[in-house]
Amino acid sequence: MPCYIVTFEVANTANKDKLTELLKSYGTYCPINANCWAIVTNSTAVQVRDKLMDVILSSDKIFVIKSGHEAAWRNVYGDKNTDWLKEKL
Repeated sequence: MPCYIVTFEVANTANKDKLTELLKSYGTYCPINANCWAIVTNSTAVQVRDKLMDVILSSDKIFVIKSGHEAAWRNVYGDKNTDWLKEKL
C-alpha cells in the first residue's frame, strides 16, 4: 500500500484535533512532527485531501504527497517512529 505524507497548517485547535483523529483513522500512521504525518492507505492523494478537508476550514492549508523511494530526517518523535518511517517510506 502507498504511504502518503500529509502536512498541514490549521489555525483552530479543535479542528486540528479533529484532523489528527481523522489521520489516525487510517490505521497505519506515524506523526512526523506537529504538522506533518505519514499514513498508509489505498486511497489517492486527492481522496485523502478531500476527506481531511471535511474537518478543517477552507482557509486552512493541507498538502498530501505520495512518498517516493528515498527519505531523510532528523529528530522525529522517537525510535518507534523512526523505525516506522524506515519500514514504510
